Amino acid sequence: MEEAVSQSNESAAAHSQNIAALSLAALGVVYGDIGTSPLYAIRECFHGPHAISLNEVNLLGVLSLIFWSLLLVISVKYLVFILKADNRGEGGILALTSLVAPRRTPKALNGRAVLILGLFGAALLYADGIITPAISVLSAVEGLNVATDVFEPYVQLIAVLIILVLFLLQSKGTQRVGSVFGPIVLVWFLTIGGLGVYRVVEHLDVVRAVNPYYGLSIFMHSPLEGLWVMGTVFLVVTGGEALYADIGHFGVLPIRYSWFTVVLPSLLLNYFGQGALLLRDPSAAVNPFYRMAPEPLLYPLVVLATLAAVIASQAVITGSFSLTLQAIQLGYSPRMQIDHTSAVQKGQIYISTVNRLLMVACMLLVVGFGSSSALAAAYGVAITLTMMITTILFYVLVRRKWRWSAWVAIPVAAFFLIIDVLYAGANFLKIPDGGWFPLLVGGGVFTLMVTWRDGRRLLGERMSERMVPLEQFLTEVNAAPSTVAIVPGTAIFMAGNSKGTPPALRQNVAHNKVLHRTNVLLTVETLDEPRVDPKCRVEVTEVQSGFWRVVVSYGFMEEPWIPGVVASLPELGVPIDPEDTTYFIGRETLIASPREGLALWRERLFVRMARNAQSATMFFDIPPAQVLEVGSQVEL
Repeated sequence: MEEAVSQSNESAAAHSQNIAALSLAALGVVYGDIGTSPLYAIRECFHGPHAISLNEVNLLGVLSLIFWSLLLVISVKYLVFILKADNRGEGGILALTSLVAPRRTPKALNGRAVLILGLFGAALLYADGIITPAISVLSAVEGLNVATDVFEPYVQLIAVLIILVLFLLQSKGTQRVGSVFGPIVLVWFLTIGGLGVYRVVEHLDVVRAVNPYYGLSIFMHSPLEGLWVMGTVFLVVTGGEALYADIGHFGVLPIRYSWFTVVLPSLLLNYFGQGALLLRDPSAAVNPFYRMAPEPLLYPLVVLATLAAVIASQAVITGSFSLTLQAIQLGYSPRMQIDHTSAVQKGQIYISTVNRLLMVACMLLVVGFGSSSALAAAYGVAITLTMMITTILFYVLVRRKWRWSAWVAIPVAAFFLIIDVLYAGANFLKIPDGGWFPLLVGGGVFTLMVTWRDGRRLLGERMSERMVPLEQFLTEVNAAPSTVAIVPGTAIFMAGNSKGTPPALRQNVAHNKVLHRTNVLLTVETLDEPRVDPKCRVEVTEVQSGFWRVVVSYGFMEEPWIPGVVASLPELGVPIDPEDTTYFIGRETLIASPREGLALWRERLFVRMARNAQSATMFFDIPPAQVLEVGSQVEL
């Protein structure tokens, strides 16, 4: 009995240690974005292009809005409700979209609308991936101006160099650096919380701001001014979507644990500390975060803030890579080269195309906008829309999948949607001052994603028009056996359609008059779930002697590895030698045409995207020496 109790205690201790380790790691990945908001959020409320007058009523009102925003939007909406909406352990807006609007369901109007909303929300996240590194690094480096005027002419240059180094290091992977992300961010939160305590004790009256009356008083005094300040208050919750996107890496419990024990108390203490400082010294509004610190600690604080900003940027960049992988697997993006930067840790990937585009865009933002205050005007528009879409998708989920009654689902969703709409309306006021940028980026990425999806659908229809059923093809071959030579070895025909005859097979027989002794028609499918049980991955069907159809299924968080599948086929009854195998891959030359289908400009865009997509050989990791490409022209 005592031994059983001892084992139970050891198991509980090990579980607690694991939760603690994951919670520490979550600090460095999940909370980097929201953790650097104190660098600029309060400042933008009272000193900047969208500032309101600094007085006690407005200050307590702003702090009240910040307090209740963190409590309702992050603690309740995301930590309590949204984190439950996982797709078999994975989160993020594309995972949620594939959960509520599977691609293989009937094409109902409401299903298409949900899918479009999800794609637009995902596209807007790329804008966040551009702005977050720029504003975080720039606002951190601007702390040098508080300590001395010497660096003022070089702030932009320093920020650009930091961003350049950050993106250049992406190809090396973040596994080693990631091991110290958590401890550094923990030090960051303890530091900003300590600075908050240092200032709050000087002006304890600031805690009155927890009363929601002060937040409402801004709207009662001037509704337009209240709406205006909501756009800057929103900066304190801009990392909310990261909580949801990263549940697959850490799990729900560690994310919640680190939020309630470290992040939320530290953020509230710092924001209230900045408020206490401004009550005593309104001139500190030019940069209240750095003005909180005693002068001897300024330079160490700038270094720590820069490290925190880099870590926040790293998390957003890595998130962009993961989002792109999901888009590729779900059929919303062309194939791109994906490099694994860790041999042991899943999810550590590097996509050079995305990295280059983000790097150039970030550096242009720093130079073009010039300051973090100017960038703050562009920040928030994309995230507010994404949060609105997440709320709508969550409502669809609880009604369709969880079977909540309308009496419960509508009030819950409406409550959060009202908050989202208020924030979105406030941020729309920023559009002339820079808010147009994330809308431009999001609109551009959305156009590419939808065009690729629709282009692939149109290409599939055009290919189906000339597709010959496999049974008909085999009947024709069997009717004239003397015209086709049977040669030793195995031919694997990559087939996009799991029913018909691959064009490469038909062309090989028509032009070369040859069939291999063993022929495998291999189709790769991506399911609307993150991962597939390896035991259920491969489905093998013998069509007739010498012909096998193989369907391989992957989740949208997995990358296909065809040589591994082929190596397993002998165990499944397919008589092949992987070393004596030729892969036949079709390569279509696409031609835009005025035929009924897509708009001509969209067809041309799809053709250009297809030309720049990674080859199937590279994407499926097929040995190039064993590949034979068979070309054909397809008029869209």
